[in-house]
Amino acid sequence: MLKNQSYKSIRNRNLKKLGLLGGMSWESTQTYYQLINQGVNRQLGGLHSAEIILYSVDFAAIEKLQVAGEWEESGQLLARSAQRIQAAGADCVLICTNTMHKVASQVELSINIPLLHIADATAEVLVREGMKKVGLLGTAFTMEQDFYRERIQSKYGVAVIVPERSDRKKVHSIIFDELCKGDLREDSKKEYLRIIQSLSDRGAEAVILGCTEIGLLVTQDDIEVTLLDTTQIHAAKAVEFALS
Repeated sequence: MLKNQSYKSIRNRNLKKLGLLGGMSWESTQTYYQLINQGVNRQLGGLHSAEIILYSVDFAAIEKLQVAGEWEESGQLLARSAQRIQAAGADCVLICTNTMHKVASQVELSINIPLLHIADATAEVLVREGMKKVGLLGTAFTMEQDFYRERIQSKYGVAVIVPERSDRKKVHSIIFDELCKGDLREDSKKEYLRIIQSLSDRGAEAVILGCTEIGLLVTQDDIEVTLLDTTQIHAAKAVEFALS
């Protein structure tokens, strides 16, 4: 019986189970789900799809903790969620958001399976492409605090620049007031494209879309500056892990 099975069918039995810690926001989590399944299907063909365990949190609770600066408590919340994912049988965990990687180490210490870090996945692309200086868009937390920028700079040797203060405020407010609610506005898109171009004018070889919602508004077709969509990159890393 085994001899009659296709190689791809045998391989599918050994797919690693991916644990997605999502809901931050669900608008981008659904993109993760789609990209990962599409990626696995491209590799295996037929009706193959990914084996995914998804735990989606209530983002309102997380956002309140972010604003209050209660990172320890938000880390505990995500750690408990990651433990549930592990208990369900996942072989790894992805935090499906850039900002909450601020508590990635807290989550990582709470589980016994790998955490696929979004900044590492992105930096690996930068290194592979030989980039030395990039721009970064994201929430104010991601752009202004060290947990993301410093990881890329110190671990991978790539300089990271961010928009000016007034533009950082615009980027942040558009994310929370519009993109997280699925509200895609043409005037906001124009603002993002202007800010991306300003980073390029300051020497950025590419711009990291360091919030998983930004790719819903801006794509590579909109501008000549190279864009690195962290949602796509993180999802591709998950596919690579699932098939490894």
